[in-house]
Amino acid sequence: MDFYDEVMRELVLALDGALFLANALALVRRRGNTSGAAPGGTDSADLTQAPLVRTVTYMLIGLIVAVWALASILTR
Repeated sequence: MDFYDEVMRELVLALDGALFLANALALVRRRGNTSGAAPGGTDSADLTQAPLVRTVTYMLIGLIVAVWALASILTR
């Protein structure tokens, strides 16, 4: 296997793992912050809740591609 193939698989695993974890964190913070106030305690129009459907969709995409990348790394 070529060096660049291995690096590309590792990058895909890292990026999609981060996509999954970041959206999971956004989902957890969305459910924990139901008052509409910013996490620092101030009201801000710039901080809105993450849309539920988009967040779950991005989580699924990140999970599927990360598992696929991990399987590609392990079965080389």
